[in-house]
Amino acid sequence: MRYLLDTNACIRVMQGHLQMLANICRFSPDDFGVSMVSVFELLSGVQRCRDPKGERVKVERFLAPLHLLPFDYDSAERAAVVRCELEKAGNKIGAYDLQIAAQALALDVTLISHNVREFSRVKGLLLEDWEASMT
Repeated sequence: MRYLLDTNACIRVMQGHLQMLANICRFSPDDFGVSMVSVFELLSGVQRCRDPKGERVKVERFLAPLHLLPFDYDSAERAAVVRCELEKAGNKIGAYDLQIAAQALALDVTLISHNVREFSRVKGLLLEDWEASMT
């Protein structure tokens, strides 16, 4: 696994965003992971939509070939450190983004997200925005 997909990246792929699809298709599904934090966010969106059953099927199909990653002890420990660092610098980020970033750090993988503004605050995080440009 080389990449961790943020929730917004997952959504854009499922929506058929051309740049995201072009980048994703350059790799094997085995190269990608999705945090259970993102799975939670995706399933929360499913519950709020007009067709929860249909949307759930789309999400499950998308996730099926990918590594689904539990938020483990190493990720929790890294999140605690990152949170303290960000708070000291006055640069808080959202709790879910903090967990996703920490998991990418713990796994030493690149996070794929369009949310560069938020994630760029995390020191040492490998981050790529495949929605904004081709890489």
